[in-house]
Amino acid sequence: MNKHNILFIGLDTHKEFVEVAYIEDQRGAKTVHFGRISSAKVAIKKLVRQFESKYPNATLHFVYEAGPCGYWIYRLLTSLGHCCYVVAPSLIPKKPGDKVKTDKRDAMNLAKLLKSEDLTAIYVPETEDEAVRDLSRARETAMKDLKDAKYQLKALLLRNNINYSGTANWSLKHLRWLTELILPHPAQHIVLQEYLHTINERIARLKRLDNELEHHVRNWRFYPVVKAIQAMRGVALLVATGVIAELGDLTRFDHPRKLMSYLGLVSSEHSSGGKQRQGAITKCGNGRARRLLVEGAHAYRFQANISTDLQKRQEGLPKEIVDIAWQAQLRLCRRYQRLIHKGKHYNVAVTAIAREMIAYIWAISREVVLTPVNPKLRIARVPA
Repeated sequence: MNKHNILFIGLDTHKEFVEVAYIEDQRGAKTVHFGRISSAKVAIKKLVRQFESKYPNATLHFVYEAGPCGYWIYRLLTSLGHCCYVVAPSLIPKKPGDKVKTDKRDAMNLAKLLKSEDLTAIYVPETEDEAVRDLSRARETAMKDLKDAKYQLKALLLRNNINYSGTANWSLKHLRWLTELILPHPAQHIVLQEYLHTINERIARLKRLDNELEHHVRNWRFYPVVKAIQAMRGVALLVATGVIAELGDLTRFDHPRKLMSYLGLVSSEHSSGGKQRQGAITKCGNGRARRLLVEGAHAYRFQANISTDLQKRQEGLPKEIVDIAWQAQLRLCRRYQRLIHKGKHYNVAVTAIAREMIAYIWAISREVVLTPVNPKLRIARVPA
């Protein structure tokens, strides 16, 4: 270690333990299995001290796979002044003939691949950004739970041949009609009341999360970007917050095509020789952000227009951002109609619009100047 002062350390993380392996930065070095340690923060700090004492002149580079355990290990190691990389499991090279998988082998393989520079690190959000993302995902989960409860109630009514004669489902009039229903059997009436109680609870839960999300987003460091991209048609507060919370800083992509590829909105391809074959989109990357963009792309089915709600969202924004949003609306509305006239499937046209939407969102985000995060404050936010 006198000539080679880098030590690559692979961590195979789990809920209760971490498997550790390392390899030195020299030609012909063999991967060494360090052993298994506890996943407690005290054990991680002790591991760092052991490597620091054994290799006092070495620079420690840690790596582990992204998973349900989160990014607390990354934040802990970076707060101690060491390099740490988090890699996506789907991007780790694997040999087709390798059919043996153990925690020890995974840790040793991570250390070896980090040394050979065959790993691609993912973007790790700040603690504040991750908190807003959790809140946004919780709101989406609440909406899904509410829909499930409504489906269950409607299925009960359908089985008993009870139909609502009104026009607007789940309006106040519809809810009053539901409370007045009398089902044939007392047991079914209890089921109806329980479904109604569940729906009312989940409606209240959704309202609470909506209020909290709007409050915390206004105090978020990315709120200027969230507000700016709402100048786009089909990108209201929920879509804008969800996209930015999932993707983070869009300016880290130097070209919009890289962002399209990151979201899995580009076509898959299998070309060889003189044959060129393109298939469906790759669907790589963040699926929730991709789905939010596809939902927003439905707004471009109609002719270009500035509605009252869109005009209110654009009030107070710089002219450059409003011009980009109007240019996007003109192009995307025309492109949708052109694709439909060519006979493209509706879903194909909407996906193509979503792919170009993220390019305009990327362009708008570059017009917004954000205050960079202070590294000292980032380290101070790491819990002890």
